[in-house]
Amino acid sequence: MHRRYLQLDVFADRPGAGNPLGVVIDSDGLDGAAMQAIASWTNLSETIFLLPAGAGADYRVRIFTPRQELPFAGHPSVGAAWAAIDQQLARPHDGALVQQCAAGLLPVRVETDLTGIRTHVRAPRTVERPHPPQAARELTAALRRLEALDAPHALLDNGPRWWCVDLGDAARVRALKQPLPEIAALCLASDAVGLAVVGRSTVDDHALAVRAFCPQDGIPEDPVTGSANAAIAAWLHKAGAGNGEAIRYVASQGRELGRDGRVEIEIDAAGEVWIGGAVQAVIRGTFDW
Repeated sequence: MHRRYLQLDVFADRPGAGNPLGVVIDSDGLDGAAMQAIASWTNLSETIFLLPAGAGADYRVRIFTPRQELPFAGHPSVGAAWAAIDQQLARPHDGALVQQCAAGLLPVRVETDLTGIRTHVRAPRTVERPHPPQAARELTAALRRLEALDAPHALLDNGPRWWCVDLGDAARVRALKQPLPEIAALCLASDAVGLAVVGRSTVDDHALAVRAFCPQDGIPEDPVTGSANAAIAAWLHKAGAGNGEAIRYVASQGRELGRDGRVEIEIDAAGEVWIGGAVQAVIRGTFDW
């Protein structure tokens, strides 16, 4: 069967930047096993499958890494909204859509400027999870290799679980040589999808530098990670207590991989985190499976 297929660069101001995303448009007839096999074959950090929506939603999406299905992920959700509009599967109402995924119904904002359509998804609320006792040794080993034993860190859950470590300064994030075996062991011991590090930037075009590592999922370093950025935003906002006003900033991720993505983040007055940015269509074709 010929199925429409897109490959997008998400959080990208040009083709070749941001994070690649495979999009299977015509997913009817594919079960979960087939979707997982396709996602393993594309070998992208995520591949998504668009499906008819249920009640209260404009479109439905299932999200797969090469090794597992995720209830929510950031760049797949931003890309899914863009693809649903591009393929005329959904039409925004007053600049809004509703996405259905395993994490529930998520609001989407749609904006149009001179560069095209920009989509922003409200992430599921982030919950800080207790440190699993069975992962204590692996956590210490990973933090030691990161030279971050005294750095603030947390296990954050907004669908996927992320270990997040605040290295303080963007230069430490940029210079980091990732301890992949230690991160893989930690994530396997704690049912986490990966570990992300964050540091503050002093340049004008972004406030934070972020890197994310998922070696146990076959992805040594993810180019640009929406769910991790959303979790970090909620975590840092909570630590700063906020002031009831909306906060907007841009995070830089992927420069070390030559992808140089930009994640637009807003924490609204209610404390909800929105992530979004520009999307580029790089491949348009058909997929035979």
